[in-house]
Amino acid sequence: MSYPLADLLSDLSDLEVITDPSQVDKLSQDYYSFSPVLQSQLANKRGDVVIRPRNEAEVLRVAKACVTRKIPLTVRGAGTGNYGQCVPLQGGVILDLTRMQQIKWLKPGLACVEPGVKLAQIDKQAQEMGWEIRLTPSTYRTATIGGFIGGGSGGIGSITYGQIRDRGNLLAVRVVTMEDEPRIIELQGEAVYQVAHAYGTNGIITELTIPLAPAYAWVEAIATFPDFVTAARFGQALGDSDGLVKKLISVMADPIPTFFTALRPYIPTGYACALLMVAENCWQPLEELVQVWNGSVTYRKPAAEAGKGPLLLEYTWNHTTLHARSADPSLTYLQTLYPEDRELKLVEHLYHHFGTEVMMHLEFLRVSGSTRAAGLQVVRYTTEARLNQIIDYHEEHGAYIFNPHTYILEDGGRKVIDQMQVNFKAKVDPYGLLNPGKMRGWFDHSALSS
Repeated sequence: MSYPLADLLSDLSDLEVITDPSQVDKLSQDYYSFSPVLQSQLANKRGDVVIRPRNEAEVLRVAKACVTRKIPLTVRGAGTGNYGQCVPLQGGVILDLTRMQQIKWLKPGLACVEPGVKLAQIDKQAQEMGWEIRLTPSTYRTATIGGFIGGGSGGIGSITYGQIRDRGNLLAVRVVTMEDEPRIIELQGEAVYQVAHAYGTNGIITELTIPLAPAYAWVEAIATFPDFVTAARFGQALGDSDGLVKKLISVMADPIPTFFTALRPYIPTGYACALLMVAENCWQPLEELVQVWNGSVTYRKPAAEAGKGPLLLEYTWNHTTLHARSADPSLTYLQTLYPEDRELKLVEHLYHHFGTEVMMHLEFLRVSGSTRAAGLQVVRYTTEARLNQIIDYHEEHGAYIFNPHTYILEDGGRKVIDQMQVNFKAKVDPYGLLNPGKMRGWFDHSALSS
């Protein structure tokens, strides 16, 4: 599709614009390569030009220029997502917000930041005041807060604070619209979920207010177990231990630990492992709990050594998939939420049913006040048909799959159209220019409107 780009760039000549094809190509992608299905669907999808605004005023100018010429606009942060969230399906402008890096203010329990600030940078400043980010993906050192809120769901810290969608985990956002005369809208409370985890399809986030958590001195540890089911039940028991302050409970079945080169000395061959972060003052009761479940602590890094050696969180959540694919690029993954069950009977059944075709990787998180197991299983991919059979088997037995092999917002998430998000898009992006092709609810809306 051809767009009047020369005219647009003439209006924005004083902004940072990237037209070099190799750079535009790079900034048109994320980690959708984790999915062999998406690899084929998104391989040739590229933007035409990248614009990097430095502030909200420049965002407004870009929005106005695109609306005037009906040029699609796709927002991106660091591009650490996995589902093609920021891949432009219809070309046009890629709006790279990584230059908007201002931490506007920090208060006890609160932070107000621009979308391009890296999560690690927020933590660094917040920790000086005794606070830290509640939730972070495993891409903690590279991901931006805007990208995490726009495309993520949870991560390290979810064992205590749940997910982004849980009330109180996102307090306010400022959004630039894509109307004939773009506006700035401030959303607070439940209204923020009109744009959170919407892939940038219904507004350009220019500022976020997020809650912070009290900062603890975190110990990183590896516990090993002779069998996976015991390791999994230990993870559930730790999650249920309300007196233990924890940030991460990640459990992997053999052979996943063999993909972790730097951690191999701490995990015996054939063993399952749990990668953990707990408050330093909870270390003794954690050790006792490991012993109750016949495990062994094979690695401990005290909080004072946090900057030394491997960062355990970078072996968990979707970094587990990254390490697995580094060893074998044919591997892929699933995302699963298991039903509430402290005995993990379905987890045990699926572990034995699929064997090493679907290698078990559990992350424990808090869901509606209870500890639940979520899966980011590593899958030996053969065909798309077989992958769909695996997904169907999980769902037929009561597991809920968040499909990472689609770029459609609703199909990869809760599989229902969020009418609140669709209605908001109709108001703020009436021409459907923001990241077009990603929101199924908008397809239906457009059909009814035409």
